[in-house]
Amino acid sequence: MTTLETPPETPATPLTPDRRKRRIIGMTIWAVVFAVGVWFVGVPTSDPLIAFGWLWLATIAWRNYEPWKTHLRFLRDWLPVALLLVAYNVSRAYADDFFAPHVTELIKADEWMFGWFTGGQVPTTWLQEHLYQEGVTPWWLAPITLVYASHFLAVPTIAVILWVRNRATWLRFMRRWITLCVFGLITYFLYPAAPPWWAHKFGYLPEAVARISTNGWDVLGLHGAGNTLNALQVQQSNPVAAMPSLHTAWAMLAVAFFLPMVRRRWWPLLFAYPLAMTFTLVYTGEHYVIDVLVGWAYVGVVFLVVGLAERWSAGRRDGLNSPGDERG
Repeated sequence: MTTLETPPETPATPLTPDRRKRRIIGMTIWAVVFAVGVWFVGVPTSDPLIAFGWLWLATIAWRNYEPWKTHLRFLRDWLPVALLLVAYNVSRAYADDFFAPHVTELIKADEWMFGWFTGGQVPTTWLQEHLYQEGVTPWWLAPITLVYASHFLAVPTIAVILWVRNRATWLRFMRRWITLCVFGLITYFLYPAAPPWWAHKFGYLPEAVARISTNGWDVLGLHGAGNTLNALQVQQSNPVAAMPSLHTAWAMLAVAFFLPMVRRRWWPLLFAYPLAMTFTLVYTGEHYVIDVLVGWAYVGVVFLVVGLAERWSAGRRDGLNSPGDERG
């Protein structure tokens, strides 16, 4: 029986040599156009509609031998999600209008956890003291910036791949992703929290903190690639929405979702992504370690809550669909 929770799978079209050739050509054209767009306009991070537009074009290129009716299903399934993420971005920018931002307790938490190693500093200031010099752009900022920018594309790309391959798995992933965003947004309203760069700017951290998350584009020679990302940081983002860190929460969500499907020997490779994101955010002044830990805790809570809701819903459907007791 078909339900709204589990839409029917679209039968896969057999991949003949001609269709494989068309797929290669289509994806090559898409990759070239995307690279040109990044070079001249920037990484598509400022608007979910733009990001999903690129991903929609990628699905068309991947299955360019399918009829347009198949491609239009993307709009049916993804437009509500994209609009929800747009609303999330807009509302997040107003999340600090109700309460004053929290600053000192985050600093004290990181000092308590790591002060024995850093000489009483928060990890951000210690890392920048050892690995950054103002006015100098070291080579390692290139991978740092790529990891930071991946937040805006990695999880949407994973979700679109799941949508193409398995709709039921896609829905399981989407329930967790959207729930995580909602939990994060609620927290931003109830507990606005300032990141390290903000704390230094307003005198809460005496040690220098530079916001260097996008400096790596200069190392790569892609001076325009960060345009939309820089605009997002300056114009649209909430500067005091550090708790929890959804950057690391999204990264951990992507890993945790696939752990049951992957052999344990590959787990260290999967966990390398959220750990790299953690180092990136702390080093570049975007988050404290406590923000990251709370973000990971949110992922655990979301998996627990959504998993229980799915089991309850499945049990309820089984009860409604089971035949009634026969009585003599």
